[in-house]
Amino acid sequence: MVARLLLRGMVVGLFAGLLAFGCAKFFGEPQIERAIAFEHQNEANHAGTAQEHDHHGHHHEAAGEAQITEIVSRETQAGLGLLTGLVIYGAAIGGFFALGFACLHGRVDHLDARANSVLLALGGFVALVLVPSLKYPANPPAVGEAATIGPRTAAFFLMLALSIAALTGAVTLARRLIATCGAWNAALLGAAFYLICLGLVFWILPDFNEIPAGFSADLLWHFRLSAVGIQLVLWATLGFVFGPLAESLWAKETQPAGRLRTF
Repeated sequence: MVARLLLRGMVVGLFAGLLAFGCAKFFGEPQIERAIAFEHQNEANHAGTAQEHDHHGHHHEAAGEAQITEIVSRETQAGLGLLTGLVIYGAAIGGFFALGFACLHGRVDHLDARANSVLLALGGFVALVLVPSLKYPANPPAVGEAATIGPRTAAFFLMLALSIAALTGAVTLARRLIATCGAWNAALLGAAFYLICLGLVFWILPDFNEIPAGFSADLLWHFRLSAVGIQLVLWATLGFVFGPLAESLWAKETQPAGRLRTF
């Protein structure tokens, strides 16, 4: 049963990766091209400034001008590379999604497979994408210092782990309070617990503000919005497509047992 769910999750993940590629191609890539153009313009300005200093008598070591060649062309990166990456990523997320669904289904009262699938996708998107992006949003080329890649990466994954832990704690708390407070109040208390935990995490973890001078705020906003949008397409596809497939599989698995009981 779990193996069949896993297969369906990976297939849905492949499909979700294709849809995410379409979103990335039409909404994300134009922002990347603009950011790369800004980066090249900055490099050209710095090179012109360096040459001007040379003409005024400043001494620089002769290092020679080595032409930097791209190992993978920009066209390949934006096409086949992006497609391959998102499809593989989608399949992997789909597999983990199916395993999470297998653990969740049957443990949430009065919810069918479709509802469980949508709730799981919503929780995954919030905990793994939306919340970490609010603290450490995606940056286009030309934004960010090379010297802080290590600390930024470590802080992001710590934010990711704490978000998952906080959501798990909130869901556990809400389930325990249902009997005494009712479903609605328990859900509100669980949400409040999650928000309080996130507030503490946002306050404790460091901030990184490395936007270069002159960088377009409009470009930065649209890039970050498209980055979240790509993930939203992927998780929404998982939530709404996987549920019916899992429900039909569940019906097929339980149907023979039901027939045996009638006889």
